[in-house]
Amino acid sequence: MSKFRILLFAVVGILFSAMTTFAQAEGAAGAGDNAFSVNKYRALAAGIGFAIAVLGGALGQSRIGAAACEGAARNPGAAARIQTMMILGLALIESLVLFALLVVFAVVKGTGSPT
Repeated sequence: MSKFRILLFAVVGILFSAMTTFAQAEGAAGAGDNAFSVNKYRALAAGIGFAIAVLGGALGQSRIGAAACEGAARNPGAAARIQTMMILGLALIESLVLFALLVVFAVVKGTGSPT
């Protein structure tokens, strides 16, 4: 029962703090600041998204490299074929990371004034 009360008070507190968001009048001073905030957070979100894409690409490339080294060590006769497939996989992963960079540039470029 104690955990339920804590959860209830946390939810009520969050809901009461959100009510002040709607208290500002529509034409009040500082209302034009919203476009600046949206653009600022859009760039921040694009940067975080690209960091996640780079992290995933780096992990994928490291796993491909480790698997190729292990495969070549187990079967040295197939090392040339393994290396070819490894390079193809690395190129595809890197192209996905570059595509994510292109998306980030497109998102940040759209941060112009809405006028």
